[in-house]
Amino acid sequence: MGVMLYRDFATQEELDAQYDLTRTVPDVEAYSAFYDEQSASVRAEFDHRLGVPFGPTLAEHVDIYPAGDGAPVLVYVHGGYWFRRTGREFGFVARGPVTRGVAAVVTNYALCPDVTMDEIVRQTRAAVAWVYRNAQDFGGDPDRIHVAGHSAGGHLTAMLLSTRWEDDYGLPADIVKSVTVISGLFDLAPFPYTHLQPKLQLTWDQVTRNSPILHIPAQSPPLLVAYGEDEPSEMVRQSEEYLAAWKSGGLEGDRLVLSGKNHYDIVDGFLDAESPLCSAILRWMGVE
Repeated sequence: MGVMLYRDFATQEELDAQYDLTRTVPDVEAYSAFYDEQSASVRAEFDHRLGVPFGPTLAEHVDIYPAGDGAPVLVYVHGGYWFRRTGREFGFVARGPVTRGVAAVVTNYALCPDVTMDEIVRQTRAAVAWVYRNAQDFGGDPDRIHVAGHSAGGHLTAMLLSTRWEDDYGLPADIVKSVTVISGLFDLAPFPYTHLQPKLQLTWDQVTRNSPILHIPAQSPPLLVAYGEDEPSEMVRQSEEYLAAWKSGGLEGDRLVLSGKNHYDIVDGFLDAESPLCSAILRWMGVE
C-alpha cells in the first residue's frame, strides 16, 4: 500500500472527486441563480435591514429579516468553502422561518485567502455575540437565539459550540439555544491536499484549531446534523462521524437525512416552513 494523504485517499485527484462539490451536480451555476432569484423575492416581500455592521471591517455585517416583537432568532451562516459567496445571496433562508414568527439574521464574513480560517471563525462568533446584544433592536428575543449553517457555514456553526462566551465576550455561556449543521465539514485535515488549498492556505495548526470534531465541548445546546441523501460519501461520513463523536460525549444530538437532496438543493427547504428541513429546525427551536 502506498502513502495515503488522508484516510484511504492516496492522491489529490481522489480527494477532489469527493470534495470538489461543483463536480457532484450538473449545471452548478443554476443553483447560484436560484439563490439570487429567491433572495430577491424574499426582500421584495418581507421587511429587511441589509448590511448592518457588527464589526470594524466592511465584510463584517448581517442582513436582518425581522418577525415582530419578542421573536425567536435564527442566525444563518452561509457556505461557499470559505472563499466565495456572501450572506446577501442567502436571504431566501428567511422565508420559512419568518412566516412562523422567527426572525432571521444572515451573517457575512471575510473570505480566504484575504483572511485566515481563524479570522473567519472569529468573525462568526462576533456576529452571534452582536446578535445577542442587539436582538431587541429588531424585535428579537436575545434569550432565544438559534444558529444554522450550511457547508462551510455548517463548519463555522459547529465552531460556535466551542466558544468561550463568558471568558471571551462577557456573555452567558448558553446564548445559543440550539444548532443545526447542514452538510457540514467537521474535519479539515483533507483540505490541505485538495484543489482548495491555494485559496484556503491552511496550516496544520489552523486545521487542528478549527476542526470541530477535535473540539467537542463538555456541555452544549442540542445539535441537529442534516445532510442530503445524494451528497458525496465523504460529506456523509463527515456528518456521521461528527454526530457519533458528539453523542459519545453524552451530548444531545440527532440526524436528519433528506431524501433526494444534493449538496446544493438541500437548502431550498428554508423556503417552506412545512418542508422536512425547515420544520425540523423549527421544532428544534421549540416553534410549532
